[in-house]
Amino acid sequence: MTTEIRAQSETARWFRSFGTLRGTAPTFDLAHLPDEPTELFLDWLREAELAGVPEPLAATLATIGVDGLPDARTLLVKDMTALGWAFAGPRSSAKASQLAANPGAALNFWWQPLLRAVRVRGSVVEASPSEIEAEIAARQTATASDDWMLWWIRPVRVEFWQGAVSRNHTRLVYESDRGHWTHRVIGGERRE
Repeated sequence: MTTEIRAQSETARWFRSFGTLRGTAPTFDLAHLPDEPTELFLDWLREAELAGVPEPLAATLATIGVDGLPDARTLLVKDMTALGWAFAGPRSSAKASQLAANPGAALNFWWQPLLRAVRVRGSVVEASPSEIEAEIAARQTATASDDWMLWWIRPVRVEFWQGAVSRNHTRLVYESDRGHWTHRVIGGERRE
């Protein structure tokens, strides 16, 4: 069996001409890691805000459609506690239908100027009525209604990714087993 090697398309050559990994990665101290991911997430979020990253709370939320295919959209994260990350939207949305049928999701934050990303995966639960009421009250728009909903991603895996021009990216992966977090470092230049 032979595999045909095709020449790159004009579009592929154009894509290759774009610069990649533009930005400056802050120091990532792997010697002093927190036991659970929320503390590190808040540290990275503060650094993104201080660096002037536009919309640091914007994240891509991925769900699974009724056709079994992934579906993604960008939204703003509303809260984060040791229990998870919160996001909102209309009960009548495709997102809500997808979560009702398959209550699992992933969030991806990309803070390009810092060459950092955070991935969150887990099950999704509806917020309590009082949390939903508080979210509706806090909305800065007149469109809040009974259709508005708040969900929580209960994470089972959180990955912190820091890019490197050398492509020796550092990935710190936290995994939860019934609320007990472990972590491991993949790639990067580790200093023991």
